[in-house]
Amino acid sequence: MAKYSSQIFKTSLLGEPAAVVCGAAGNKFLFSNENKLVTSWWPNSVNKIFPSSLQTSSKEESKKMRKLLPNFLKPEALQWYIGIMDGIAQRHFEAGWDDPEHVDKFADPFNALASGIISIPIDLPGTPFNRAIKASNLIRKELRDIIKQRKVDLAEKKASPTQDILSHMLLTADENGQYMNEMDIADKILGLLIGGHDTASAAITFVVKYLAELPEIYDEVVKEQMEIARSKAPGELLNWDDIQKMRYSWNVACEVMRLAPPLQGAFREAINDFIYAGFSIPKGWKLYWSANSTHRNPECFPEPEKFDPSRFEGNGPAPYTFVPFGGGPRMCPGKEYARLEILVFMHNIVKRFKWEKLLPNENIIVDPMPVPAKGLPIRLHPQISA
Repeated sequence: MAKYSSQIFKTSLLGEPAAVVCGAAGNKFLFSNENKLVTSWWPNSVNKIFPSSLQTSSKEESKKMRKLLPNFLKPEALQWYIGIMDGIAQRHFEAGWDDPEHVDKFADPFNALASGIISIPIDLPGTPFNRAIKASNLIRKELRDIIKQRKVDLAEKKASPTQDILSHMLLTADENGQYMNEMDIADKILGLLIGGHDTASAAITFVVKYLAELPEIYDEVVKEQMEIARSKAPGELLNWDDIQKMRYSWNVACEVMRLAPPLQGAFREAINDFIYAGFSIPKGWKLYWSANSTHRNPECFPEPEKFDPSRFEGNGPAPYTFVPFGGGPRMCPGKEYARLEILVFMHNIVKRFKWEKLLPNENIIVDPMPVPAKGLPIRLHPQISA
């Protein structure tokens, strides 16, 4: 931006000619011209890792998913899951943190998949792309076993048709009366797991990092969460009203996502020739918008390097400047889900622990999501509740 233009510059991304659109005006332009001038675009590596998108395209598949998801991800539907999320978080802390020997068998393949999904698609042993394909095959195999079992459980009435998105996919036909096959369902669940797992876990990792670095922010979060914890009967799980009381904690999470956006940006493709900021963009060119072009811009956020949750009080940042979930018709459908997941995690971790970082100056790598280079090792101390 400093070298070429604060609005737009051309480059090559993953072997494609691309224009990088910067700033709030650029975000607004792209988000509001969805399907008029631009459409979503995914690099070839994504199509190859998700075979079902090869029969149609990742674009068509993502349209199908977007039709399917709102019923599961709107606030009214998610309210039912808060207690479940809280129960899972509690078991997770008991098994994985109070007893750190426990390692999930999906963890390594997921990390390999995340590192290779947006990469140069060279399928040679040892490349990130090759490792991602192997990992996706392994996870898909596990998912197909789960899908087969769910079919049996549904037939024997051991599972409910409305219990979750997997039951829904198995039992719902499209407009042509066609049901999804197991491979398609495994692919879609894999896509959801990648979209919903890596982004939220990146956000949560940085919440842990910043709370370790900023004791005064940590203390405020503890104060808010302990008040909620004290209002609960023993064993009572979190509910929708509790989540609404976590205002300060959510401001903290938003400031974390401003400084370390899990998704650094996203791709579009020009479906017509058009002119933007005096530059002509030919049809077929790829475009990229970057969260950091506004998140770290002093015009949008004064003193951008400073951690300040109060930026999100009142009306919050100006439109199109804070974009960790994108915007417009393609805004992340899991935004509300992510909010619940992050807040339930924050509640459970501060209720149990104080912690400090073991590597004060650990580097951050972006691949394609931000991750602390050594995995953010921390030392946990039991929380002494006031």
